[in-house]
Amino acid sequence: MIKVLIVEDSVLVRERLLTMVSEIGGVEVIGQTGDPQNARVIIRSFHPDVVILDIRLPGGSGIDVLKEIKQEKEAPVVIVLTSFPYPQYRKECINAGAEFFFNKSTEFDKVSEVLKMLAEKRESQ
Repeated sequence: MIKVLIVEDSVLVRERLLTMVSEIGGVEVIGQTGDPQNARVIIRSFHPDVVILDIRLPGGSGIDVLKEIKQEKEAPVVIVLTSFPYPQYRKECINAGAEFFFNKSTEFDKVSEVLKMLAEKRESQ
């Protein structure tokens, strides 16, 4: 099973992601939060395989969370999903270790594609 954590400040987007992820075999959501501090606690406690991460969060930055979790020995795969797909954010996130960077408005469904690919890869190992 691929364990996924959703870090997104919009409840509507979190619900949409939760619905989408729940339809993918071999993938389960182990937590969801809109708070960067809570995200760090969940990541340290439950060691998700994948983190779906928004850039702008109340009380902190998803980029700071990304930089911190990528310092871990067994860091999760990070999918940045943002409404701010500016080139400078893309570059900063990729340089900080994000494996994927998607625009919420035009690439939302790519999250599902990536999770399916990761689940299939895990299944074949």
